[in-house]
Amino acid sequence: METEARTVLKKRADEVAIQVFSENVRELLMAAPLGRKKVLAIDPGFRTGCKIVCLDPQSQLLHHDVVYPEQGARNADEAASKIRAYCERFGIEAIAIGNGTGGRETEMFVRGLGLPKSIVIVMVNESGASIYSASEVARQEFPRQDLTVRGAVSIGRRLMDPLAELVKIDPKSIGVGQYQHDVDQRALKRSLDDVVMRCVNSVGVELNTASPQILAYVSGLNAQLAENIVAHRNTNGPFLARQQLLKVPRLGPKAFQQAAGFLRIRDGMHPLDASAVHPESYYIVDRMAADRGCTVRDLMRDDSLRKGIRLDQYITDAIGLPTLTDVMNELAKPGRDPREQFEIFAFTEGVSKLEDLKPGLRLSGIVTNVTAFGAFIDIGVHQDGLVHISQLSDNFIKNPADIVRVHQKVHVTVLEVDLPRKRIALSMKSRPEIGSASGSRTNDRGQMSRGQSTTRPTTVKSAQFGGDWFTQALNKKQ
Repeated sequence: METEARTVLKKRADEVAIQVFSENVRELLMAAPLGRKKVLAIDPGFRTGCKIVCLDPQSQLLHHDVVYPEQGARNADEAASKIRAYCERFGIEAIAIGNGTGGRETEMFVRGLGLPKSIVIVMVNESGASIYSASEVARQEFPRQDLTVRGAVSIGRRLMDPLAELVKIDPKSIGVGQYQHDVDQRALKRSLDDVVMRCVNSVGVELNTASPQILAYVSGLNAQLAENIVAHRNTNGPFLARQQLLKVPRLGPKAFQQAAGFLRIRDGMHPLDASAVHPESYYIVDRMAADRGCTVRDLMRDDSLRKGIRLDQYITDAIGLPTLTDVMNELAKPGRDPREQFEIFAFTEGVSKLEDLKPGLRLSGIVTNVTAFGAFIDIGVHQDGLVHISQLSDNFIKNPADIVRVHQKVHVTVLEVDLPRKRIALSMKSRPEIGSASGSRTNDRGQMSRGQSTTRPTTVKSAQFGGDWFTQALNKKQ
C-alpha cells in the first residue's frame, strides 16, 4: 500500500509539474516577435569582451567583432566608434543585448552612444544560448565560427522571431518550469513536443526561409522530410507554389495534405499561398471571386466584396459552414500572426545591481518563470526576484498562472533584499507590506520550496513560520 500510494502521488506531482512547464514553454515560444529587421546583437562580457554580430532581415550573419567597453576609456571609445560605424554601415534598425553578465552595463553604454532614436534597444533573455552555440545545429549553420559568435547570433534571432530560434534548443534548457529533471522524462518530452508543434502550426512557417528544425514540427512532416525540403529549396531555388512540395523526395500526397495549410509562401503564384487557407479550398475561393466578378486578390483586399458573399451557397459534402467561416476570416487577415504586437520594454534606470535595491522601490520587470508557488521576475540586476503566490494579487489565488505568464511585463515592489545570498523578495500587490515577505527559498539545485522565507530574520516570527512550539521557544530564548 505504501509503494502504491507513493507511485500515485509521484504520478500526480509529475502531471502538475509537466503542465506548469508546458504552459511556460508555450508562452515563451509565443512571445511577440520584432519581425524582419536589420539587427545588431551583443553578447555581453567583462573579461572576454562583448561579442557583436550584424544580421540581415533574413537573420543571416553579415559581420562579427569583439569590443571591450568595460576595459578602460580607450577601449570604450573604440567600442563606441565601432558600434556607431556598424549601425551606419549595415543600416541597423534594432540592437539586441543579452541579459547575462554585464548585460545592464552594456545596455547603459549603448544607450549613451547617442544613436538615432529610430534604433530600438532591447534586452533579450539569453537562457539556452550557450546550449545552442555548442549544438550540432549551430555547427551546421556556422561551421567556421566559434561558440561566442553563434551565441550572439542566437540572441539577435530571438529578438526577431523567438519561435523560430527557440525550437532549435531542447525545451528543458530554455530555463522555465520546475523540477523538470525529476519528472517522467518520456511524458515530459511528449508534452513539450506537442506544445511546440501546436505553437508552430498556429503561427505558420515561411517555407522559403524556415530552418529544418522548425519545419520538422509542422504537422505531417518529420526531420527527414524537413531536410529534404531544405535540400530541394537550395538546389532548385525558392518555392513559388505550395504544389511544388509534391516534387520533394519522399513527400507524398498524405504528408502534403497535412502540412500544406501550415506552410506559407510570401509573394507566391497564388495569393492564397501566403494564407492559412488549404489548397483543397482554393477552388471555393475562386468560385466566390468569380461570383463577385473580381479576382482573389481583390476579394482579399476589399471588405465590401466579402460582405456580399452568402456562405450557405458554397456548402458541400466535403466543406461545411465552420470551414467556410474560417476561410472568410483568413481572407480578411491573410497569414495573420496570432502572437501579440511587439512592445519596447526598458528596465528602470539607475537600478543595475543588487546594491541599488531598497525595500519599497517600485520597478519594471519581465516574468521569466512561473511555478506553483509564485513567479520569478527579471528586474535588470542579474538576479531574478521572487514574487511569492501570496504576493501576486490583493485577492486570494490558487494558481499563479491565473495572474501572470512568462514574458509578461509587470510592475513590482521590492520587499526584502538579502545581499549575501543574492535573494530578492518582490510583491505585485497594490499596497504591499514592506518587510513582510512570505517568499520561498532556493535549494541546492536552484529549485524552490514553499513556506520558507527568502531572508533569514534574526528573530524568527512564529506567525510567518506556522507558529510551531519550537519556534516560540526559540524566540523566548532570544
